Amino acid sequence: MAARRSAGLLLFRRGGTGARGLEVLLAHMGGPLWARREAGAWTVPKGEYVPPEEPREAAAREFTEELGLPPPEGPHLPLGEVRQAGGKTVTVWAVEADLDPGAVTPGTFTMVWPPRSGTVRTFPEIDRVAWCTPDEARTRLVTAQRAFVDRLAERLTAGE
Repeated sequence: MAARRSAGLLLFRRGGTGARGLEVLLAHMGGPLWARREAGAWTVPKGEYVPPEEPREAAAREFTEELGLPPPEGPHLPLGEVRQAGGKTVTVWAVEADLDPGAVTPGTFTMVWPPRSGTVRTFPEIDRVAWCTPDEARTRLVTAQRAFVDRLAERLTAGE
């Protein structure tokens, strides 16, 4: 079995005078398994791909599929990859852009719910998105993905 791979885009914005400064856009995972969870239930908008699709192309495609909006234009800062607890490798790029969370129209997935009921239901892939400070993001994100927020902050501090 081939290793599972995902790619995504981490949007960020920088506030002006009196603003909170750096914020990143996170997505809360949809479906009944995540409905009542906050800590560790948020993610960078991302999705799986299979080579020969290029990770950066997959990141743009998945952004559109997950958020229902085209990916923003602009420089893509590579933030590298992480390996999540379940074994999936996630590759992420940061893009500076401002997005209205109210404009998001998420994609959907189906699953049998409740378990073993035989009833197939449709759920949003993400049920909401929000701008978060780096500290907020670190508490909300899936553990391995917290590294992307730290890497972004380091790159911006270094002047990129």
